[in-house]
Amino acid sequence: MKDAHMLLKAARFAAEKHRDQRRKDSFASPYINHPLQVAETLAVLGGVEDALLLAAALLHDTVEDTGTHPAEIEIEFGAEVLSIVLEVTDDKSLPKAERKRLQVENAPHKSHRAKLLKLADKICNVGDILRSPPADWSIQRRQEYLLWTEQVVAGLRGTHPDLECRYDELLAEGKRALGL
Repeated sequence: MKDAHMLLKAARFAAEKHRDQRRKDSFASPYINHPLQVAETLAVLGGVEDALLLAAALLHDTVEDTGTHPAEIEIEFGAEVLSIVLEVTDDKSLPKAERKRLQVENAPHKSHRAKLLKLADKICNVGDILRSPPADWSIQRRQEYLLWTEQVVAGLRGTHPDLECRYDELLAEGKRALGL
């Protein structure tokens, strides 16, 4: 499958899967904005041209958040894209605290592609916490979230200097803004 075709197909697939979802910010932004932003962060800030990784970025929350069956992704986009998606997918059957603990524990052991995707995802999430946090999140919850992302990203260090630098800038901004 040609790169542009695969990326457009992944964007459409993700948009269909996330069609009824909204972000938790006060604007109730369309959820699809998040995977698009993650893919854009990889491409623009990370210089990523790997179409499989960019497709996985567009699809990275579909299994976890929409009930998409992994076989659907494999059929439409292949085993490599599915593998990346599954590496960054939390097991929603586990309690939230356990999922968060596992992200910290497993970060250093991810493939290079999954580490890049995880970095871009954390960059976008921290940026969202700064610009448009979930409406019901207290300052304490936002502080805890920032500190948790710092633990996850510690396990991703050495993956991509530019992405890590951008994350560090946003984290420092967030810590200042939230009094950490």
